[in-house]
Amino acid sequence: MIKRTLYFGNPAYLKTKDEQLVIELQETGEIKSAPIEDIGILILDHQQITITQAVLAKLLANNTAIITCDNTHHPVGLQLTLDGHTLQSQKFKAQIEASLPLKKQLWQQTIAAKITNQAALLQQERIENKYMLNLAACVKSGDSDNCEARAAVYYWKNIFPEFLQFRRERYGPPPNNLLNYGYAILRAIVARSLVSSGLLPTLGIHHRNQYNAYCLADDVMEPYRPFVDKVVCHIITMNGNFLEMTPVMKKQLLEIAGMDVTIEGQKSPLMNAVQRTTASLAKCFETGTKKILYPELI
Repeated sequence: MIKRTLYFGNPAYLKTKDEQLVIELQETGEIKSAPIEDIGILILDHQQITITQAVLAKLLANNTAIITCDNTHHPVGLQLTLDGHTLQSQKFKAQIEASLPLKKQLWQQTIAAKITNQAALLQQERIENKYMLNLAACVKSGDSDNCEARAAVYYWKNIFPEFLQFRRERYGPPPNNLLNYGYAILRAIVARSLVSSGLLPTLGIHHRNQYNAYCLADDVMEPYRPFVDKVVCHIITMNGNFLEMTPVMKKQLLEIAGMDVTIEGQKSPLMNAVQRTTASLAKCFETGTKKILYPELI
């Protein structure tokens, strides 16, 4: 069963009773509830939300990823459980001791999968993708030829309508804001699954920024990014005015966890697919196998 994503964008008081999340909506006085065991991601997007320590403890014990947003409604924080797997110390040890050649081979697969999915999205948007497919086939161990960056130049130049003259910049003009929001949701999904698989989200196979607590999550999410891009493309196509992120747009981005994706011919919701990916990565670290399972954008 896919875990639920709950979003709170209005004043609310969150408490717990009988293993339920109890929600008191401040503006209407309405009271709702949801089983804590069903919640995968909780997003707090209002400055007047109050949440009890008991709720936080139960959510984290349930391996719920808790995202907090700032006063501009952009995600700024992510909380994860510290105890996500019964064999956590054993899996940490295998991850830490993974050899450099193994990490380079895993990164090669990661980038090849990312570029292949970007090419598939270009094709769906009726844009020439032969160059991207050639790059995907040429990725070497560790991506020593920097195919990822070369692909990005072509991809971002072509994926959105030409009149936008789009440049991918974190703090750039729309639709960068939509991409940022979607990627933040995706990052939480991946980080949650890494913890559930007994891995440290901080220690990446490629990303090594000393100020980044989620290097491995940023590695693993790369082939999943085009699924977010697909949602953003749909938003732009269906809505001529996308300069301001509306509640409807947020709702579409929050549904990323339930998108259908395919891994080795098996279709499943994205959140479940990510769990297969992180479990396969843990197996690579423990056994030295070199196959990490990534999705195909079909």
